[in-house]
Amino acid sequence: MTEKISGISFCIKLADIVFRIEPMSDYIKEYCREYITEEEAEFFIKTEAEDIAFERERSKKEAGHECQIDVEYSDEYLETLSVYRKIAEIMPSLDTLLFHGSVIAVDGIGYLFTAKSGTGKSTHTRLWRELFGNRAVMVNDDKPLLKITDDGVIAYGTPWNGKHRLSTDIAVPLKAICILTRDKSNHINEIEPKEAYQMLLQQTYRPMNKLSMMQTLKLTDLLMKNTRFYRLGCNMSPDAAKTAFEGMNGGII
Repeated sequence: MTEKISGISFCIKLADIVFRIEPMSDYIKEYCREYITEEEAEFFIKTEAEDIAFERERSKKEAGHECQIDVEYSDEYLETLSVYRKIAEIMPSLDTLLFHGSVIAVDGIGYLFTAKSGTGKSTHTRLWRELFGNRAVMVNDDKPLLKITDDGVIAYGTPWNGKHRLSTDIAVPLKAICILTRDKSNHINEIEPKEAYQMLLQQTYRPMNKLSMMQTLKLTDLLMKNTRFYRLGCNMSPDAAKTAFEGMNGGII
């Protein structure tokens, strides 16, 4: 490592990999405080002004308008996006994907809920926490990391955990991925992996690097082979959590 390390640099451990972060401001150190480690870094992440500019332009496009974006997104916040993007570009080479979804663990086993934004993933996992109490732990409420192996999938908490900042620095085996939809009644059914493929591609971070993207597609295929998939129709009543859990566990709660 030949780069100069600034005084505010620090290391975080994500999915068992240590990254040294050299940021432009100290905001991200507070943002990542629960994942800071003293272990030696394996990868180096540095942000510069051009990275902030890139995230600002990307945010404008995603927001679909040009006005007020500078007020809504500070440089400090945009830097957090830049750091995670740089990490996400590296992760496929380590058999790990950044995925958009909410992961909750019950008795140490993880369940991932994914859906289009605004469907109610966070609301649904809150129902699980209310139902299971101390048996339930939020792994990550927005952007967990998934390590894909031949033996299964491991879900990891990360600091990038949504507006409610719900995550825990733990790793859990992932039992299932559930696509959440709104409905008048609560019902769940297992689906074939091919039925979930389009949603998986939409919710998985797609690297800008060609080689990383190719590895992402390979990992997505392996994810489909090693995971069970469900579709949940949910009216967000308290019974929705019971329906979901029992449907993914053979009626046992």
